[in-house]
Amino acid sequence: MTVTIKDIARIAGVSKATVSRSLNDSPLVAEETKKRIKELADTMGFQFNANARSLSTSRTGTIGIIYPERFGEFGVSLYYSSLLSQIRDFLEKEGLDNIVSFPKNRYTGESNIKRLIQSKKIDGLLIIHPNITDVDQRILNFIEQSKTPYVFLHHFPSFCDIEKVDAIYTDHFGGGYDATKHLIDLGHKNIICLTSHGDSMEFIQRTEGYRAALMDNDIAVKEDFVFKGYRDISSGYEIISKNFGFIVENNITGIFAQTDLMAIGVMQALKDMGKSIPDDYSIVGYDDIELVMDFRPHLTTIHQPREEIAVLTCSRLLELINGVNNNKKVNIRLNTKLIIRESTKRVDNSLEG
Repeated sequence: MTVTIKDIARIAGVSKATVSRSLNDSPLVAEETKKRIKELADTMGFQFNANARSLSTSRTGTIGIIYPERFGEFGVSLYYSSLLSQIRDFLEKEGLDNIVSFPKNRYTGESNIKRLIQSKKIDGLLIIHPNITDVDQRILNFIEQSKTPYVFLHHFPSFCDIEKVDAIYTDHFGGGYDATKHLIDLGHKNIICLTSHGDSMEFIQRTEGYRAALMDNDIAVKEDFVFKGYRDISSGYEIISKNFGFIVENNITGIFAQTDLMAIGVMQALKDMGKSIPDDYSIVGYDDIELVMDFRPHLTTIHQPREEIAVLTCSRLLELINGVNNNKKVNIRLNTKLIIRESTKRVDNSLEG
């Protein structure tokens, strides 16, 4: 037999309104009462009618998460999947569901964001995309006009006025700087940098951080020391294999790879050439993905604050959905952290030119 709110109210000795408010986390009900009624509802096997709740509260209990089209690529998805896991963990603790989507339908070309909003499937949006205006110039105006709460995360939203949006993102310039400075502090002077093809702002900022660290330490910036690849293991391997003569001729001892996967490829290529890490070359990666612990030596890398990003972003979105502190935009730039492991060591400067 189906359990109803009326059944719970009768057993709990409260009104149906109190039961309804308790199950919807109304601040009008004491926490102790809400806890007792929720436990009773679970015991009795009560289940919400999601459609009915939506009609009565104008809430769906679902958050839309917008990822870039490249999310499915192996080299990209490892970090994004880890970030999504953190976001999902937070939302599920709050009793919320999520819909992961992309800016456009790959078959029709229609905006998935507009569809989610117009069909009233979501209460708010988490946008993890480097530049959604590249996909649709009008999309930000549409989101604003629909009054749908949204927060940008991970990527700095350089395509819009930062003071007019909520955004929580990583200091990639600082990450690139710290990775390079660590190598410099170990005595490395000839340091190459492996970055990504394209115009992704996070990789541009990491490269700018690399250059700034060199300049701040009176080391000449050489543009032919910057190599571009595809963020994955095979790309890191190929760059080193094809350019090993250049590396030897220029007495390179330090390598900053702007993804951990590229760094893994770098290490494998050097090992295949009979080189030792970190005795012959010191390597720093970026992202601190779980996979790096499966390779030896364990990689020194830049940890992205994905746990903090998830908590702060989800918390901010829930504030916006609930109409709390929404009179001022929140912009938070989170610092990365250097994780020193086994792939870097102090260099004998007599080996460098």
